[in-house]
Amino acid sequence: MQEQQNIEWKESWRDEYLKWICGFANAQGGKIFIGKNDKGKVVGIANAKKLMDDLPNKIVTNLGIICDINLSEENKKQFIEIIVESYPNPVNYKGQYHYRSGSTKQELKGVTGKGTYYNLKGQ
Repeated sequence: MQEQQNIEWKESWRDEYLKWICGFANAQGGKIFIGKNDKGKVVGIANAKKLMDDLPNKIVTNLGIICDINLSEENKKQFIEIIVESYPNPVNYKGQYHYRSGSTKQELKGVTGKGTYYNLKGQ
């Protein structure tokens, strides 16, 4: 299985991945797996417990949304699944609007991020 419209794999967490969560929320929703490589193989994460405590707060503080966050294990290696729902209203990260298109994250630019967002959503 490859990364696609609603799936993204990351070997470790970086706060910049909040942009990907924003992009999923502004598109069709999706899942980010932390602790998997680019081929989807579980490589594990050492700080899973801390991330399980930190991620919900980072997401709500920076994006104003709530995501389901699950801790899983495969071959004795832990990984985290972040489930992002599609939101009907624009979600921004530090004033920027991001959108998931194919297997890429795009920053929406134009007249305004909000106007561009509504054009993409057909509203």
